[in-house]
Amino acid sequence: MTTYPMTAEGAKSLREELEHLKSVERPRIIAAIAEAREHGDLKENAEYHAAREQQSFCEGRIQDIEGKLSNAQVIDVTKLQNTGKVVFGTTVTFINVDTDEETSYRIVGDDEADIKKGLISVNSPIARGLIGKELDDIVSIHTPAGVVEVEISEVEYK
Repeated sequence: MTTYPMTAEGAKSLREELEHLKSVERPRIIAAIAEAREHGDLKENAEYHAAREQQSFCEGRIQDIEGKLSNAQVIDVTKLQNTGKVVFGTTVTFINVDTDEETSYRIVGDDEADIKKGLISVNSPIARGLIGKELDDIVSIHTPAGVVEVEISEVEYK
């Protein structure tokens, strides 16, 4: 059985999405299907087919979320002692050795990743290169664009 690492915020967000799908979207779709059925012949009823497609997507997403939550390994990094070591859930600030460009990312689960918000997946090349390293370490990270050397300047357990 596969476990999914997830931050406490990520688990909360998935639970909220699940609740929304079950309490808002599912009833809305059921009402749309009932209304479309009233229009008669189902073979040529585009509204009915669209509503059924929405229902299929919604139910699939509900199953997906329930599966992930049931196999989630929720890690609350705020309860861990800050040792300066990069672990799942930490926010890492590092400086590119070549360009002196400073970047910060928080290492999160696959479902939470959003590069625009500074959240990278634990399975990304950058995160894999940083995990297990410590403050002030110089790390070579293998990315699709090539090898990048960075120095870890800050590790936050927030």
